[in-house]
Amino acid sequence: MLEIDGQAGGGQLLRTALALSLCTGEPFRIERIRAKRSRPGLMRQHLTAVQAAREIGAARVTGDAPGSATLEFVPGLVRGGDYHWPIGTAGSTTLVLQTVLPALWLAGVTASLRLEGGTHNPLAPSADFLEHSFLPLMQRMGLRASFALQRHGFFPAGGGALKIDIDASEAPGPLHLPERGAQQGLSATALMSSIPGRVGERELDAVRRLLGVADEHRHIRQAIHSPGPGNALMVRV
Repeated sequence: MLEIDGQAGGGQLLRTALALSLCTGEPFRIERIRAKRSRPGLMRQHLTAVQAAREIGAARVTGDAPGSATLEFVPGLVRGGDYHWPIGTAGSTTLVLQTVLPALWLAGVTASLRLEGGTHNPLAPSADFLEHSFLPLMQRMGLRASFALQRHGFFPAGGGALKIDIDASEAPGPLHLPERGAQQGLSATALMSSIPGRVGERELDAVRRLLGVADEHRHIRQAIHSPGPGNALMVRV
């Protein structure tokens, strides 16, 4: 069993360990989870990732409790199906998805996933990034999947929802990206939920001054059914 010192990183260390364990079948034990964080141990968003990994991998898990500093994970056979994972906080849905997607893809199974929580979080890829940047590249590698952002969720209310349907896919093929390529477009969108429109206007004005984004490529977009206030600025190149 692989031994991991959790104080070497944060939640991403745990999520990566879960993902790799599911893909390789190798069990692990992680101690001193998030030991250097202000609130060490497992929090709700980390426990949701553990729960998701346990369910798709028919895994045996010990230590999966709030505040736990030690976790042992023994994966089984990865299986498809319909899954629903509500985080219960504004924790990032995209980071939970990041934990299970590689294993479901490698296993060549069909799965339907619905995740609830934050969709546009600090220090995490947003749902828009997932839809417009990450998933298109994965599809070029052979992933067969469709994505839908059903409801926006911001900190601290959360309450967002996204759905991803994964079809049985072949093993990932190589992706060759040797050069950045010529710039084909530049746009900016201020995503708003229950906050004054002038906030987005100031953001887009800063984008105009700093990046030279033309007026016709700067937009304000209202969030879909968000249960709480929030704001995200997205620049697409």
